[in-house]
Amino acid sequence: MSVTKPLPHDAAALHVTGAARYIDDIPTPTGTLHLAFGTAEIACGTIRAMNLAEVKGAPGVVAVLTADDLPFANDVSPSVHDEPFLGTGTVHYLGQPLFLVIAKTHLAARKAARLAQIDYDAETPILTIDDAIAADSHFEDGPRIWTKGDIDQALSTAPHRVTGTIEMGGQEHFYLEGQAALALPQEGGDMVVHSSTQHPTEIQHKVADALGVPMHAVRCEVRRMGGGFGGKESQGNALAVGCAVAARATGQPCKMRYDRDDDMMITGKRHDFRISYDAGFDREGRLTGVDFTQMTRCGWALDLSLPVADRAMLHADNAYHLPAARITSHRFRTNTQSATAFRGFGGPQGVLGIERVMDHIAAELRVDPVLIRQRNYYDAMGGQGRGTRFGGQYSPQPQAQTTPYHMPIKDFILHEMTDALLASSDYNARRAAIAEWNADQSILKKGIAFSPVKFGISFTLTHLNQAGALVHVYQDGSVHMNHGGTEMGQGLFQKVAQVAAHRFGLDVDAVKITATDTGKVPNTSATAASSGTDLNGMAVAHACDIIRDRIAVCLAELHQTQVENVRFDEGQVFVGDTQMSFAKAAQTAYLNRVSLSATGFYKTPDLAWDRIKGEGTPFFYFAQGAAVTEVVIDTLTGENRILRTDILHDAGASLNPALDIGQIEGGYVQGAGWLTTEELVWDDKGRLRTHAPATYKIPACSDRPDIFHVALWDQPNPAQTIYRSKAVGEPPFMLGTSAFLALSDAVAACGPTYPDLQAPATAEEVLRAVGRTRA
Repeated sequence: MSVTKPLPHDAAALHVTGAARYIDDIPTPTGTLHLAFGTAEIACGTIRAMNLAEVKGAPGVVAVLTADDLPFANDVSPSVHDEPFLGTGTVHYLGQPLFLVIAKTHLAARKAARLAQIDYDAETPILTIDDAIAADSHFEDGPRIWTKGDIDQALSTAPHRVTGTIEMGGQEHFYLEGQAALALPQEGGDMVVHSSTQHPTEIQHKVADALGVPMHAVRCEVRRMGGGFGGKESQGNALAVGCAVAARATGQPCKMRYDRDDDMMITGKRHDFRISYDAGFDREGRLTGVDFTQMTRCGWALDLSLPVADRAMLHADNAYHLPAARITSHRFRTNTQSATAFRGFGGPQGVLGIERVMDHIAAELRVDPVLIRQRNYYDAMGGQGRGTRFGGQYSPQPQAQTTPYHMPIKDFILHEMTDALLASSDYNARRAAIAEWNADQSILKKGIAFSPVKFGISFTLTHLNQAGALVHVYQDGSVHMNHGGTEMGQGLFQKVAQVAAHRFGLDVDAVKITATDTGKVPNTSATAASSGTDLNGMAVAHACDIIRDRIAVCLAELHQTQVENVRFDEGQVFVGDTQMSFAKAAQTAYLNRVSLSATGFYKTPDLAWDRIKGEGTPFFYFAQGAAVTEVVIDTLTGENRILRTDILHDAGASLNPALDIGQIEGGYVQGAGWLTTEELVWDDKGRLRTHAPATYKIPACSDRPDIFHVALWDQPNPAQTIYRSKAVGEPPFMLGTSAFLALSDAVAACGPTYPDLQAPATAEEVLRAVGRTRA
């Protein structure tokens, strides 16, 4: 079988040899011009005058464009047309593009962009959540509120209550390949755009609007990205539009790429959140109700902030049944980069909120936090005959419990997964050993923590849950595959190629993986929401089945047998007692004038969602997982290390275990980085101070756990996904929460007071928390 095999990434050899071609590696025609933005030096205000004479006269400069020079739409927003490509007189954030330099070289464009003389009327910027609250600066008319049950009664009658607030910072995507685009003008006013984007159709759409042409006049092609993580879902629009507009204006190919500093200053980040909670619970730690207030800083434009904030609300329960809940979400407008999609898309922020509640309850009752989590889990298997797990016993439950958005939980497997992980990681013995260590050590303290994840899979904007594919079989038996998903290093192309190969009974080497191209598959959805394989795998399977069935009908007629007697396996086609190669079968079909090309289409079933009411079925299924992490801290400096991590993750019937384990490892490290070392700092003028690797600290290879165990939960997906697999892109990111909780556990060993650790738990924050605990 081609599926289920742990095959390497299709471009692994190209990656390690440097032969993999990215946008900046594409050979460019003679005369290609290079672009750079001139950006705002204040965070808020208006432009009184903009003198670009020195910019235009700089060496190598061909032209300079402002908003007044744009022939058609001046917009690069993915949502509500509130994000001008070039500034129109009002400055919204420090780093906002105001003009575009077109020059003969990349360096000449960047140098010239710095020569502008701009006179501003500066205003006081709104930079923080507190600033936005004071200024009543927000998107939408008011907060979004979802409710379940009578939360006020649940809290007022609860035997115990805890309240608190946790702050969590944003995160820079730090993809290895920066934002880049190349536009090649064609005859008749058409345009071909190569873009490092997760959303080729959005690039096609925005470029068409900027040029004033129909979408059929623009073709966007993406072979691969050097990382995306959500940062290339909408943030590549500006570069693609700039290149296309410049190419139309000059008649020459135009290319643009951000240097790392420019990339970090201009583009959006993960949304930072403040989550306050008021939780009621009984003496065993079982929740009676939780009242969450989620506040997020969206930046200057809407971008994708509404669905991000919605998903934070959707994951406010994580793996726990909330009998009563109120989730209030504020989406604030600030004079900072427009926050955007990032792996998990708001889910990690919502998960961290409820995980803090679980830890706080455990501290209040002086009970192992794992027990509190187990006691609050949803019913095993959603109440479908398995009952609720508590203290090692199951009690019967008549029906499935529901989430705060009233969706029944039908496939909950974290009870069994938790038991298995606690045993394999030797959690109980290690927790006891750590307690002994901490009793004997005055400076170094260890901590251990467990955290689960239950992550919903589907776009919450229902119409995006669709995908198309185009498959050709040539007369020599080779297969050409194209679909709407994009490859950003996650292994999507290899997985979908395995699906295509399996449908034809071929080895995966027989399938040609080709670039994503809006000229081949139209109206693509972004490769996001962890749905790339689910959607595109099904679409490719559909296309392959059409061709395979045509071949089978042809051969059955020629051999005078039933179609059911035609079988494809191991590169051969069996027609009754006759055997031939797949190549021979394809040639036979071709000679008998059978079409060997087909399109495939798939849409996710059973979805219905009302985001205003907060009710419905936004997800097709849930991916689940759990992690145990052990850390050590230095109480004199706050320095810390992750010593060991054990993960058990649910990938359903994995299409490719090697790729899935790689995604789980990477997701965990990136999640731990968000909550420990990665800190975004703006000064009081709105300038991002952590805008380069020297000041912004992503995890290095030395920051990974010294001992790192990852295993897959071997159980098919109950939902009818492609070969019963499950998505693995985003869910493992949230397992990094266990590292943050372990740090909190280590800090708690320093004194009697609850640590109230905030995120990111940098060395400085850990040291502050140690002080609070000892106080």
